[in-house]
Amino acid sequence: MGYKKPSSCSADKLATAKFPSWGSTYTVIRHKFLIDATRSLLQTHGFNIVNEEYRATGDCNIAQGIYHIESKQDSELGMMFAWTNSYNKQIRFQCGVGAYVFVCNNGMIAGDMASYARKHTGNADSEAFNQITNQIKNANKYFTKLLKDKESMKAVTLSSKEQAELVGRLFIEEELLDSSQVSCIKKEMNKPSYQYGVGQDTGWAFYNHVTHALKLAHPRSWMKHQQTFHEFMIAECLSQSTIQSSDTNNIESDPVNPNQLTLDKAIEEATNEIELPDGRVIDELDAAEPMNEIIIEEEDYDFMID
Repeated sequence: MGYKKPSSCSADKLATAKFPSWGSTYTVIRHKFLIDATRSLLQTHGFNIVNEEYRATGDCNIAQGIYHIESKQDSELGMMFAWTNSYNKQIRFQCGVGAYVFVCNNGMIAGDMASYARKHTGNADSEAFNQITNQIKNANKYFTKLLKDKESMKAVTLSSKEQAELVGRLFIEEELLDSSQVSCIKKEMNKPSYQYGVGQDTGWAFYNHVTHALKLAHPRSWMKHQQTFHEFMIAECLSQSTIQSSDTNNIESDPVNPNQLTLDKAIEEATNEIELPDGRVIDELDAAEPMNEIIIEEEDYDFMID
């Protein structure tokens, strides 16, 4: 399927983008609503935004907002909040707390409680506001977990062969990477663009090579791929490392349930998506169950932000 190539854009461009009317099948969540709500809620909860990044397709039908938040907890990672939204039914609204690497702006997003996805139906707009609020309220807890994961990955040793095998699995089995991203990772493994303060044979160096390549992902898949890759690294490197460390040092660790259903898998099992002849992807529920259209206007949410 061919998607329109995304590019960097301004908040003003997203705020003034024309949004379509989908009749009785779609709840429009305006990009401007998400920008205003995120800025206000971060400020209300004591977070200072140091940088904002926006990407969108040329028509702004698919858009992404990434907010770098000031944090003095760690010398290598800063806090991040991100959302993805669409006007054309190709993706659900998504938001999540994560982290970014200072030297390169590579992202980290865990795939558990620190993320949320919602179809554009019913009261999706008010639920989106509530989820942004909940995510931000718990941001410090999520960020602390990512800091621990980062330190754990530094202690994991991965040979060049092991890294190559993981890249192959991410490309063939997990389908998280395309050929251009695999090529990017290969270049980074041979000659890194940044220094991450660790050896090239560590899990943390490999993690950054992959997240650097994931910057090339389309906004519609960037957040999901970031989450899935983080889960992949936890399962393939950190979980086994934690178990071995526990056996050696008698340190208690939480058991890992191999049958645990991840957020992305739960979403996939709970919904069915169909592809239309023009290339758009919509939920089967959207096509089969008409609902009253709700378009949230600027004046409707002024009272929600305090």
